[in-house]
Formats: sequence, C-alpha cells, structure tokens
Amino acid sequence: MPAPDNWRKSSYSGGNDGANCVEIAPRPTHIAIRDSKDPALGTLTIPTEAFTPFIKAIRTGACH
Repeated sequence: MPAPDNWRKSSYSGGNDGANCVEIAPRPTHIAIRDSKDPALGTLTIPTEAFTPFIKAIRTGACH
C-alpha cells in the first residue's frame, strides 16, 4: 500500500504534546491508522464503512 500523504493526528492526543497518539489518513476505500510516535512500525487499514463502528467499539470498551 502506498503511504498516504494526508495523515491527521487525533484530536484526543492527551498530554505530553500528543506523545500518546494515533494518526489517520482517509483513502477512497479505507482508513489508514498508524502510531504517531513510530509510524514506521506499520499501518492498520480499515474499510471506510467499518471505521465509525470501530471507533464506537473502542470508546465503549467493546474492544479488549
């Protein structure tokens, strides 16, 4: 997968100048997610239609 060039840091970066944060990059068919501290570790991709349910599951603690 080519590296998306429009990475955006989460608005929930927290303290430490956003040191504990993820970045997302919307693409036509999926959302790319990476660790902002070490983006070279890899990228998780989620189909666009599954992104909102994924975030809701994280927020409610359904993803353990």
